[in-house]
Amino acid sequence: MTDQTDRIFAGFDPIRYEGPDSDNPLAYRFYDPEREVLGVKMKDQLRLAVCYWHSFAWAGHDIFGAGTFNRPWQPTQPATEALAENKLINAFDFLERLGVPYFCFHDVDAMAAASTADEHRRHLAAIVERMEERMAATGVKLLWGTANLFSHPRYAAGAATSPSPEVFAWAAFQVREMLEATHRLGGANYVLWGGREGYDTILNTDLPREMDQLGRFLSMVVEHKHKIGFGGPILVEPKPHEPAKHQYDRDVATVYGFLRRYGLEKEVKVNIEANHATLAGNSFEHEIATATAYGIFGSIDINRGDPQNGWDTDQFPNDIPGLTLALLYILKGGGIGQGGFNFDAKVRRQSVDPVDLFHGHIGGIDVLAKALLNAEAIIGDGRLDRFVGDRYAGWSEDFGKRASQSSLAELADHVVESGIDPRPQSGRQEYLENLVNRFAG
Repeated sequence: MTDQTDRIFAGFDPIRYEGPDSDNPLAYRFYDPEREVLGVKMKDQLRLAVCYWHSFAWAGHDIFGAGTFNRPWQPTQPATEALAENKLINAFDFLERLGVPYFCFHDVDAMAAASTADEHRRHLAAIVERMEERMAATGVKLLWGTANLFSHPRYAAGAATSPSPEVFAWAAFQVREMLEATHRLGGANYVLWGGREGYDTILNTDLPREMDQLGRFLSMVVEHKHKIGFGGPILVEPKPHEPAKHQYDRDVATVYGFLRRYGLEKEVKVNIEANHATLAGNSFEHEIATATAYGIFGSIDINRGDPQNGWDTDQFPNDIPGLTLALLYILKGGGIGQGGFNFDAKVRRQSVDPVDLFHGHIGGIDVLAKALLNAEAIIGDGRLDRFVGDRYAGWSEDFGKRASQSSLAELADHVVESGIDPRPQSGRQEYLENLVNRFAG
Protein backbone atom coordinates (compact mmCIF):
# COMPACT_ATOMS: atom_id res chain seq x y z
CA MET A 1 0.00 0.00 0.00
CA THR A 2 1.06 3.60 -0.64
CA ASP A 3 1.92 5.36 2.55
CA GLN A 4 0.84 8.95 3.24
CA THR A 5 4.40 10.23 2.78
CA ASP A 6 4.32 8.92 -0.81
CA ARG A 7 1.18 10.95 -1.66
CA ILE A 8 2.69 14.17 -2.97
CA PHE A 9 -0.64 15.93 -3.62
CA ALA A 10 -2.38 14.91 -0.39
CA GLY A 11 -1.43 18.12 1.43
CA PHE A 12 -3.14 20.43 -1.06
CA ASP A 13 -6.62 21.81 -0.47
CA PRO A 14 -9.25 21.41 -3.21
CA ILE A 15 -9.05 24.14 -5.85
CA ARG A 16 -12.09 26.42 -5.61
CA TYR A 17 -13.60 29.20 -7.69
CA GLU A 18 -12.85 32.57 -6.03
CA GLY A 19 -13.72 35.02 -8.82
CA PRO A 20 -11.77 37.44 -11.06
CA ASP A 21 -10.49 39.53 -8.15
CA SER A 22 -8.78 36.62 -6.39
CA ASP A 23 -5.00 36.78 -5.94
CA ASN A 24 -4.78 33.16 -4.83
CA PRO A 25 -2.61 31.22 -7.33
CA LEU A 26 -4.32 28.00 -6.20
CA ALA A 27 -7.85 29.16 -7.03
CA TYR A 28 -9.95 29.55 -10.18
CA ARG A 29 -10.70 33.09 -11.26
CA PHE A 30 -12.99 32.28 -14.22
CA TYR A 31 -13.81 28.58 -14.01
CA ASP A 32 -17.06 28.39 -12.07
CA PRO A 33 -18.31 24.84 -12.74
CA GLU A 34 -21.97 25.58 -11.96
CA ARG A 35 -22.25 28.84 -13.90
CA GLU A 36 -24.51 28.53 -16.92
CA VAL A 37 -23.13 29.50 -20.32
CA LEU A 38 -25.76 29.56 -23.07
CA GLY A 39 -28.02 27.52 -20.81
CA VAL A 40 -25.45 24.80 -20.03
CA LYS A 41 -23.25 24.57 -16.93
CA MET A 42 -19.64 25.54 -17.56
CA LYS A 43 -18.41 22.13 -16.39
CA ASP A 44 -20.59 20.51 -19.07
CA GLN A 45 -19.60 22.98 -21.79
CA LEU A 46 -15.90 22.18 -21.21
CA ARG A 47 -15.84 18.58 -19.86
CA LEU A 48 -12.26 19.00 -18.63
CA ALA A 49 -9.81 16.11 -18.46
CA VAL A 50 -6.25 15.54 -17.21
CA CYS A 51 -3.97 13.32 -19.26
CA TYR A 52 -2.13 10.54 -17.46
CA TRP A 53 0.94 10.49 -19.74
CA HIS A 54 2.32 14.02 -19.37
CA SER A 55 1.07 14.59 -15.84
CA PHE A 56 2.05 11.31 -14.19
CA ALA A 57 4.10 9.17 -16.60
CA TRP A 58 6.55 11.77 -17.95
CA ALA A 59 9.80 12.02 -16.02
CA GLY A 60 10.81 15.52 -17.15
CA HIS A 61 13.32 14.26 -19.72
CA ASP A 62 13.98 15.55 -23.22
CA ILE A 63 16.21 14.42 -26.09
CA PHE A 64 19.18 16.22 -24.52
CA GLY A 65 18.78 15.24 -20.89
CA ALA A 66 17.47 12.81 -18.29
CA GLY A 67 14.33 13.21 -16.21
CA THR A 68 14.22 15.98 -13.64
CA PHE A 69 11.06 15.02 -11.71
CA ASN A 70 11.45 13.23 -8.38
CA ARG A 71 8.15 11.36 -8.06
CA PRO A 72 7.58 8.51 -5.59
CA TRP A 73 6.30 6.25 -8.38
CA GLN A 74 9.68 6.67 -10.15
CA PRO A 75 8.63 7.40 -13.75
CA THR A 76 12.24 6.95 -14.92
CA GLN A 77 12.06 3.23 -14.02
CA PRO A 78 10.02 0.38 -15.55
CA ALA A 79 6.82 0.28 -13.51
CA THR A 80 6.24 -2.57 -11.11
CA GLU A 81 2.71 -3.32 -9.93
CA ALA A 82 3.47 -1.47 -6.69
CA LEU A 83 4.75 1.61 -8.54
CA ALA A 84 1.74 1.54 -10.88
CA GLU A 85 -0.60 1.57 -7.89
CA ASN A 86 1.39 4.38 -6.26
CA LYS A 87 1.05 6.41 -9.46
CA LEU A 88 -2.68 5.68 -9.60
CA ILE A 89 -3.31 6.83 -6.03
CA ASN A 90 -1.34 10.03 -6.61
CA ALA A 91 -3.12 10.67 -9.91
CA PHE A 92 -6.54 10.46 -8.28
CA ASP A 93 -5.36 12.62 -5.38
CA PHE A 94 -4.53 15.26 -7.99
CA LEU A 95 -7.75 14.83 -9.96
CA GLU A 96 -9.89 15.15 -6.84
CA ARG A 97 -8.17 18.34 -5.70
CA LEU A 98 -8.19 19.92 -9.14
CA GLY A 99 -11.93 19.24 -9.37
CA VAL A 100 -12.03 18.12 -13.01
CA PRO A 101 -14.60 15.49 -14.04
CA TYR A 102 -12.46 13.37 -16.41
CA PHE A 103 -9.07 11.85 -17.17
CA CYS A 104 -7.50 10.11 -20.20
CA PHE A 105 -4.77 7.47 -20.44
CA HIS A 106 -2.80 5.12 -22.67
CA ASP A 107 -2.52 1.51 -21.55
CA VAL A 108 1.22 1.67 -20.74
CA ASP A 109 0.88 5.00 -18.88
CA ALA A 110 -0.90 3.32 -16.01
CA MET A 111 -0.03 -0.39 -15.95
CA ALA A 112 3.04 -2.28 -14.77
CA ALA A 113 5.63 -2.92 -17.46
CA ALA A 114 5.12 -6.11 -19.49
CA SER A 115 7.40 -8.14 -21.74
CA THR A 116 4.85 -10.62 -23.14
CA ALA A 117 1.28 -10.46 -24.37
CA ASP A 118 0.11 -12.48 -21.37
CA GLU A 119 1.84 -10.08 -18.94
CA HIS A 120 0.37 -7.13 -20.81
CA ARG A 121 -3.16 -8.51 -20.41
CA ARG A 122 -2.73 -9.31 -16.71
CA HIS A 123 -1.08 -6.01 -15.80
CA LEU A 124 -3.62 -3.93 -17.71
CA ALA A 125 -6.51 -5.85 -16.14
CA ALA A 126 -5.01 -5.35 -12.67
CA ILE A 127 -4.69 -1.58 -12.97
CA VAL A 128 -8.12 -1.26 -14.61
CA GLU A 129 -9.65 -3.00 -11.61
CA ARG A 130 -7.92 -0.51 -9.28
CA MET A 131 -9.03 2.37 -11.51
CA GLU A 132 -12.62 1.21 -11.24
CA GLU A 133 -12.35 1.39 -7.47
CA ARG A 134 -10.84 4.89 -7.49
CA MET A 135 -13.39 6.14 -10.04
CA ALA A 136 -16.25 4.82 -7.93
CA ALA A 137 -14.80 6.46 -4.81
CA THR A 138 -14.12 9.87 -6.39
CA GLY A 139 -16.74 10.24 -9.14
CA VAL A 140 -14.01 10.99 -11.72
CA LYS A 141 -14.83 9.51 -15.14
CA LEU A 142 -12.86 8.42 -18.21
CA LEU A 143 -13.15 10.79 -21.18
CA TRP A 144 -11.25 8.38 -23.43
CA GLY A 145 -8.72 5.60 -23.49
CA THR A 146 -6.08 4.73 -26.06
CA ALA A 147 -3.28 2.25 -26.72
CA ASN A 148 0.34 3.37 -27.04
CA LEU A 149 1.33 2.10 -30.51
CA PHE A 150 4.46 4.21 -30.90
CA SER A 151 6.88 3.99 -27.94
CA HIS A 152 7.98 0.35 -28.07
CA PRO A 153 10.84 -0.44 -30.51
CA ARG A 154 8.55 -2.88 -32.37
CA TYR A 155 6.66 0.18 -33.67
CA ALA A 156 9.70 1.92 -35.17
CA ALA A 157 8.22 1.49 -38.66
CA GLY A 158 4.63 2.06 -37.61
CA ALA A 159 1.87 -0.07 -36.12
CA ALA A 160 -1.04 -0.52 -38.52
CA THR A 161 1.24 0.65 -41.35
CA SER A 162 4.18 -1.55 -40.40
CA PRO A 163 5.78 -3.67 -43.14
CA SER A 164 5.56 -6.57 -40.65
CA PRO A 165 2.22 -8.42 -40.27
CA GLU A 166 3.39 -9.55 -36.82
CA VAL A 167 3.62 -5.92 -35.69
CA PHE A 168 0.18 -5.25 -37.21
CA ALA A 169 -1.14 -8.17 -35.14
CA TRP A 170 0.50 -6.90 -31.91
CA ALA A 171 -1.10 -3.51 -32.48
CA ALA A 172 -4.48 -5.21 -32.92
CA PHE A 173 -3.93 -7.06 -29.64
CA GLN A 174 -3.12 -3.86 -27.75
CA VAL A 175 -6.11 -2.00 -29.17
CA ARG A 176 -8.50 -4.85 -28.41
CA GLU A 177 -7.36 -4.97 -24.79
CA MET A 178 -7.52 -1.20 -24.35
CA LEU A 179 -10.82 -0.75 -26.18
CA GLU A 180 -12.39 -3.38 -23.93
CA ALA A 181 -10.81 -1.74 -20.87
CA THR A 182 -12.21 1.64 -21.94
CA HIS A 183 -15.63 0.05 -22.35
CA ARG A 184 -15.40 -1.54 -18.90
CA LEU A 185 -14.47 1.81 -17.34
CA GLY A 186 -17.39 3.60 -18.99
CA GLY A 187 -15.18 5.70 -21.26
CA ALA A 188 -17.01 8.25 -23.39
CA ASN A 189 -14.72 7.83 -26.44
CA TYR A 190 -11.79 5.79 -27.76
CA VAL A 191 -8.83 7.49 -29.49
CA LEU A 192 -6.32 6.25 -32.07
CA TRP A 193 -3.20 8.41 -32.34
CA GLY A 194 -1.06 7.21 -35.24
CA GLY A 195 2.22 8.68 -34.09
CA ARG A 196 4.24 6.49 -36.43
CA GLU A 197 1.59 5.78 -39.07
CA GLY A 198 3.60 7.40 -41.82
CA TYR A 199 7.13 7.27 -43.15
CA ASP A 200 10.61 8.69 -42.63
CA THR A 201 11.57 8.22 -46.29
CA ILE A 202 9.34 7.36 -49.22
CA LEU A 203 12.23 5.37 -50.73
CA ASN A 204 11.47 2.31 -48.56
CA THR A 205 7.70 2.83 -48.41
CA ASP A 206 4.87 1.11 -50.28
CA LEU A 207 2.45 3.96 -49.74
CA PRO A 208 -0.72 2.41 -51.25
CA ARG A 209 -0.21 -0.75 -49.17
CA GLU A 210 0.29 1.24 -45.96
CA MET A 211 -2.82 3.33 -46.60
CA ASP A 212 -4.87 0.18 -47.19
CA GLN A 213 -3.46 -1.43 -44.03
CA LEU A 214 -4.39 1.63 -41.99
CA GLY A 215 -7.88 1.65 -43.49
CA ARG A 216 -8.34 -2.04 -42.69
CA PHE A 217 -7.04 -1.58 -39.14
CA LEU A 218 -9.43 1.26 -38.43
CA SER A 219 -12.30 -0.79 -39.87
CA MET A 220 -11.35 -3.66 -37.54
CA VAL A 221 -11.48 -1.32 -34.55
CA VAL A 222 -14.94 -0.09 -35.56
CA GLU A 223 -16.12 -3.69 -36.04
CA HIS A 224 -14.88 -4.66 -32.58
CA LYS A 225 -16.47 -1.60 -31.02
CA HIS A 226 -19.86 -2.77 -32.29
CA LYS A 227 -19.16 -6.37 -31.32
CA ILE A 228 -18.58 -5.49 -27.65
CA GLY A 229 -21.32 -2.84 -27.53
CA PHE A 230 -19.07 0.16 -26.91
CA GLY A 231 -21.32 3.17 -27.44
CA GLY A 232 -18.76 5.95 -27.73
CA PRO A 233 -17.22 7.22 -30.96
CA ILE A 234 -13.84 6.12 -32.30
CA LEU A 235 -11.64 9.20 -32.67
CA VAL A 236 -8.55 9.73 -34.87
CA GLU A 237 -6.10 12.43 -33.83
CA PRO A 238 -4.61 14.34 -36.79
CA LYS A 239 -0.94 15.31 -36.83
CA PRO A 240 1.28 16.18 -39.83
CA HIS A 241 4.67 14.87 -38.69
CA GLU A 242 6.85 14.14 -35.66
CA PRO A 243 7.94 11.55 -34.95
CA ALA A 244 7.43 10.41 -38.57
CA LYS A 245 8.51 12.75 -41.36
CA HIS A 246 5.06 12.44 -42.93
CA GLN A 247 1.97 11.06 -41.20
CA TYR A 248 -1.10 9.90 -43.10
CA ASP A 249 -3.51 11.78 -40.81
CA ARG A 250 -1.87 15.20 -41.20
CA ASP A 251 -4.97 17.38 -40.61
CA VAL A 252 -8.77 17.22 -40.39
CA ALA A 253 -9.37 17.54 -44.13
CA THR A 254 -6.86 14.77 -44.87
CA VAL A 255 -8.49 12.51 -42.28
CA TYR A 256 -11.92 13.14 -43.78
CA GLY A 257 -10.68 12.19 -47.24
CA PHE A 258 -9.15 9.02 -45.78
CA LEU A 259 -12.36 8.11 -43.95
CA ARG A 260 -14.42 8.65 -47.12
CA ARG A 261 -12.12 6.38 -49.11
CA TYR A 262 -12.54 3.53 -46.65
CA GLY A 263 -16.24 4.10 -45.92
CA LEU A 264 -15.69 5.19 -42.32
CA GLU A 265 -16.90 8.79 -42.35
CA LYS A 266 -20.09 7.87 -40.47
CA GLU A 267 -18.21 5.81 -37.87
CA VAL A 268 -15.10 7.80 -36.97
CA LYS A 269 -14.59 11.36 -35.76
CA VAL A 270 -11.53 13.46 -34.93
CA ASN A 271 -9.82 14.40 -31.69
CA ILE A 272 -8.24 17.75 -32.59
CA GLU A 273 -5.09 18.92 -30.81
CA ALA A 274 -4.28 22.62 -30.85
CA ASN A 275 -0.52 22.07 -31.20
CA HIS A 276 -1.00 19.57 -34.04
CA ALA A 277 -3.19 22.07 -35.91
CA THR A 278 -0.46 24.69 -35.90
CA LEU A 279 2.21 22.11 -36.83
CA ALA A 280 0.11 21.39 -39.93
CA GLY A 281 0.13 25.10 -40.82
CA ASN A 282 -3.52 25.56 -39.86
CA SER A 283 -5.19 27.56 -37.13
CA PHE A 284 -6.91 25.72 -34.29
CA GLU A 285 -10.25 27.32 -35.14
CA HIS A 286 -9.88 26.29 -38.80
CA GLU A 287 -9.51 22.64 -37.81
CA ILE A 288 -12.55 22.89 -35.53
CA ALA A 289 -14.69 24.58 -38.19
CA THR A 290 -13.59 22.05 -40.83
CA ALA A 291 -14.43 19.09 -38.59
CA THR A 292 -17.85 20.57 -37.84
CA ALA A 293 -18.50 21.21 -41.55
CA TYR A 294 -17.67 17.57 -42.37
CA GLY A 295 -19.66 16.24 -39.42
CA ILE A 296 -16.65 14.55 -37.79
CA PHE A 297 -15.97 16.81 -34.79
CA GLY A 298 -15.34 14.67 -31.73
CA SER A 299 -13.12 16.02 -28.97
CA ILE A 300 -10.20 18.34 -28.16
CA ASP A 301 -6.66 17.93 -26.86
CA ILE A 302 -5.92 21.38 -25.52
CA ASN A 303 -2.37 22.75 -25.43
CA ARG A 304 -0.14 25.07 -27.46
CA GLY A 305 3.18 25.06 -29.24
CA ASP A 306 5.94 27.62 -29.23
CA PRO A 307 6.12 29.62 -32.50
CA GLN A 308 9.92 29.63 -32.25
CA ASN A 309 10.07 25.81 -32.17
CA GLY A 310 9.17 23.48 -35.00
CA TRP A 311 7.96 20.60 -32.86
CA ASP A 312 5.19 19.59 -30.52
CA THR A 313 6.06 21.36 -27.24
CA ASP A 314 2.74 20.53 -25.52
CA GLN A 315 2.59 23.62 -23.33
CA PHE A 316 -0.42 24.69 -21.31
CA PRO A 317 -2.66 27.15 -23.20
CA ASN A 318 -2.33 30.84 -22.36
CA ASP A 319 -3.80 32.63 -25.41
CA ILE A 320 -7.24 33.91 -24.42
CA PRO A 321 -7.97 35.77 -27.72
CA GLY A 322 -6.97 32.75 -29.81
CA LEU A 323 -8.99 30.30 -27.73
CA THR A 324 -11.97 32.66 -27.84
CA LEU A 325 -12.22 31.90 -31.56
CA ALA A 326 -11.81 28.17 -30.94
CA LEU A 327 -14.62 28.17 -28.35
CA LEU A 328 -16.75 30.35 -30.62
CA TYR A 329 -16.64 27.77 -33.43
CA ILE A 330 -17.22 24.89 -31.03
CA LEU A 331 -20.32 26.60 -29.63
CA LYS A 332 -21.54 27.56 -33.11
CA GLY A 333 -21.06 23.95 -34.18
CA GLY A 334 -23.29 22.64 -31.42
CA GLY A 335 -20.90 22.35 -28.48
CA ILE A 336 -18.40 19.77 -27.27
CA GLY A 337 -20.95 16.93 -27.25
CA GLN A 338 -19.57 13.63 -25.98
CA GLY A 339 -16.01 14.94 -26.22
CA GLY A 340 -14.17 17.25 -23.88
CA PHE A 341 -11.06 19.34 -23.35
CA ASN A 342 -8.17 17.07 -22.41
CA PHE A 343 -5.03 18.83 -21.18
CA ASP A 344 -2.48 17.08 -23.38
CA ALA A 345 0.07 19.44 -21.87
CA LYS A 346 3.08 19.11 -19.64
CA VAL A 347 4.79 21.42 -17.20
CA ARG A 348 8.26 22.53 -18.25
CA ARG A 349 11.31 20.43 -17.42
CA GLN A 350 12.40 22.92 -14.75
CA SER A 351 8.96 22.89 -13.08
CA VAL A 352 9.92 20.09 -10.73
CA ASP A 353 7.62 20.70 -7.73
CA PRO A 354 4.18 19.11 -7.29
CA VAL A 355 2.59 22.56 -7.03
CA ASP A 356 3.76 23.34 -10.58
CA LEU A 357 1.34 20.73 -11.90
CA PHE A 358 -1.50 22.61 -10.19
CA HIS A 359 -0.33 25.95 -11.57
CA GLY A 360 -0.25 24.59 -15.13
CA HIS A 361 -3.73 23.11 -14.99
CA ILE A 362 -5.34 25.98 -13.07
CA GLY A 363 -4.00 28.49 -15.59
CA GLY A 364 -5.11 26.40 -18.56
CA ILE A 365 -8.58 25.84 -17.12
CA ASP A 366 -9.05 29.55 -16.40
CA VAL A 367 -7.93 30.45 -19.93
CA LEU A 368 -10.53 28.06 -21.36
CA ALA A 369 -13.23 29.38 -19.03
CA LYS A 370 -12.53 33.03 -19.93
CA ALA A 371 -12.48 32.16 -23.63
CA LEU A 372 -15.83 30.37 -23.20
CA LEU A 373 -17.34 33.47 -21.60
CA ASN A 374 -15.92 35.65 -24.38
CA ALA A 375 -17.42 33.38 -27.03
CA GLU A 376 -20.79 33.50 -25.26
CA ALA A 377 -20.63 37.31 -25.34
CA ILE A 378 -19.82 37.37 -29.08
CA ILE A 379 -22.76 35.08 -29.83
CA GLY A 380 -25.05 37.15 -27.62
CA ASP A 381 -23.94 40.37 -29.34
CA GLY A 382 -24.95 38.92 -32.71
CA ARG A 383 -23.09 41.32 -34.99
CA LEU A 384 -20.59 38.76 -36.25
CA ASP A 385 -23.30 36.27 -37.20
CA ARG A 386 -25.40 39.01 -38.81
CA PHE A 387 -22.47 40.18 -40.91
CA VAL A 388 -21.73 36.67 -42.19
CA GLY A 389 -25.41 36.08 -42.87
CA ASP A 390 -25.69 39.32 -44.83
CA ARG A 391 -22.53 38.52 -46.80
CA TYR A 392 -24.07 35.33 -48.19
CA ALA A 393 -27.65 36.58 -48.38
CA GLY A 394 -27.65 36.54 -52.18
CA TRP A 395 -27.73 32.74 -52.13
CA SER A 396 -31.14 32.87 -50.44
CA GLU A 397 -32.60 35.14 -53.08
CA ASP A 398 -34.18 34.00 -56.36
CA PHE A 399 -31.07 34.13 -58.53
CA GLY A 400 -28.92 32.50 -55.84
CA LYS A 401 -31.36 29.61 -55.52
CA ARG A 402 -31.40 29.14 -59.31
CA ALA A 403 -27.60 29.40 -59.56
CA SER A 404 -27.09 26.59 -57.09
CA GLN A 405 -29.15 24.24 -59.31
CA SER A 406 -28.15 25.43 -62.79
CA SER A 407 -25.75 23.86 -65.24
CA LEU A 408 -22.48 25.48 -66.24
CA ALA A 409 -23.92 26.40 -69.65
CA GLU A 410 -27.07 27.92 -68.13
CA LEU A 411 -25.05 30.16 -65.84
CA ALA A 412 -22.74 31.17 -68.67
CA ASP A 413 -25.72 32.05 -70.87
CA HIS A 414 -27.24 34.11 -68.04
CA VAL A 415 -24.10 36.22 -67.81
CA VAL A 416 -24.16 36.91 -71.55
CA GLU A 417 -27.91 37.63 -71.68
CA SER A 418 -28.24 39.71 -68.51
CA GLY A 419 -25.03 41.67 -68.81
CA ILE A 420 -24.26 41.32 -65.12
CA ASP A 421 -20.91 42.79 -64.08
CA PRO A 422 -20.16 41.81 -60.42
CA ARG A 423 -17.98 44.18 -58.40
CA PRO A 424 -15.88 43.40 -55.30
CA GLN A 425 -17.52 44.00 -51.94
CA SER A 426 -15.57 44.61 -48.76
CA GLY A 427 -15.11 41.62 -46.48
CA ARG A 428 -14.63 44.08 -43.57
CA GLN A 429 -11.83 41.95 -42.08
CA GLU A 430 -10.38 44.78 -40.00
CA TYR A 431 -13.80 45.71 -38.63
CA LEU A 432 -14.54 42.10 -37.68
CA GLU A 433 -11.15 41.63 -36.01
CA ASN A 434 -11.75 44.80 -34.01
CA LEU A 435 -15.21 43.57 -33.07
CA VAL A 436 -13.93 40.22 -31.79
CA ASN A 437 -11.11 41.91 -29.87
CA ARG A 438 -13.67 43.94 -27.91
CA PHE A 439 -14.80 40.69 -26.33
CA ALA A 440 -11.58 38.65 -26.35
CA GLY A 441 -9.49 40.45 -23.76
